Amino acid sequence: MNLFYENKPFQTIIIAEAGVNHNGSFELAKKMVDVASEAGVDFIKFQTFTGEKVISRFAPKAEYQINQTGSEESQLEMVKKLELSEEQHEELLKYCQQKNIKFLSTPFDLDSIDLLDRLGLDTLKIPSGEINNLPFLRKIGGLNKKIIMSTGMASLGEVETAIEVLVKAGTQRANISLLHCTTEYPAPIEDVNLKAIPTMREAFQLPVGYSDHTLGIEVSIAAVAMGACIIEKHFTLDKNMEGPDHKASLEPEELKQLVKAIRNTEKALGHGRKEPSPSELKNIPIARKSIVAKRDIVRGERFSDENITVKRPGNGISPMMWDFVIGKIATKDFREDELIEL
Repeated sequence: MNLFYENKPFQTIIIAEAGVNHNGSFELAKKMVDVASEAGVDFIKFQTFTGEKVISRFAPKAEYQINQTGSEESQLEMVKKLELSEEQHEELLKYCQQKNIKFLSTPFDLDSIDLLDRLGLDTLKIPSGEINNLPFLRKIGGLNKKIIMSTGMASLGEVETAIEVLVKAGTQRANISLLHCTTEYPAPIEDVNLKAIPTMREAFQLPVGYSDHTLGIEVSIAAVAMGACIIEKHFTLDKNMEGPDHKASLEPEELKQLVKAIRNTEKALGHGRKEPSPSELKNIPIARKSIVAKRDIVRGERFSDENITVKRPGNGISPMMWDFVIGKIATKDFREDELIEL
C-alpha cells in the first residue's frame, strides 16, 4: 500500500489517537503533539465535532463513559467540554507541521467535514459510529480524499455497503483503507477477533489495519503480524486524568514502546523467502556436518558404514552425498575424524 508514503518504502502507518484526551485544553493538545512527534508516529489524530450536531440531549452515556465520568452530566454536556474551535484546529495543524508529524482528525458531523476540508487535509477518518450514516458517507465521499474507515460494530455486509456509498459519491476505491476495530473501551481480548483482518483484506481487496482499544500494546503487535498496515491507538498524557478515554489509552512511554515494537515486528516479518539469512551464513560450516573418517583409513580401502561417519564441521562433503560416497575407493590415507575427500 502506498496511500500515505509516496516516496518511502512501505511500513506500518502508526496513528496516535489523541481523540478528546486533551480535555478541551488547547495547551494539552499541543503537548500531545509533542509526545506523539517524539514517539515517532506518523499521524496524530484528533476529533472534530460540535456537540449539539452530533448528540441529542436525550442520548445516554455509554457504560464506559459513566464508569470514567459519572452519571451526573449527560453525554452532550460531557462532550461539549471537549470541543476544539476552528481556530484551534488551524493552530494545531500548523504546530504539527512544525513538529514534522501529520495532522489527522475524525469528523462527526457534516459541518466538521467542511471544516477539515477547508484546512486542506488530504486524508479523512470515518469513525465506526458513522459507517451506517448515509448523508455523512455521501458528504465525505464526494470530496474524493484518501479515507480511513473504522469498522467497529459492523458486519461484512455493512462495510461493503459503506464502501459502495463512498465510491458512488466520488471517492476512488483505491483511496479507501479499512480499520478492523472492536468498539468497546477497553475492548475485551476475547472480542478482538484479529482473524477478521485477513478476511476483510480478501473480501474487499483493500488495505486493512487495526484500531486498537485493548489495554497494552500486545494486540497491536499481533495485528501487525497478521498483516495490519495501519495501527491506530489512543494515548494520553496521564491515565489518571479526568475524561472518558484516558483509562484505555497509552501513556507517553508506552506509546514509544508501541512504535519500537511495531518497527521491530516489521523487521522480524522479513521478505517471506525461505533462505539462509546473512547472519546465518557464517554458522553453516559450524552447525552442519560433513562425512569424516570413522577410524584410520588406508589408501585403496572402500568407504563403508564401518569406516566413515558424520561429524562437524560442515565444510566437507555433505552427508546428503552419503550414498554416493559409499563404495568409492580412498585415494589417500585418512586419519580418524579427517574430512573425506574424493
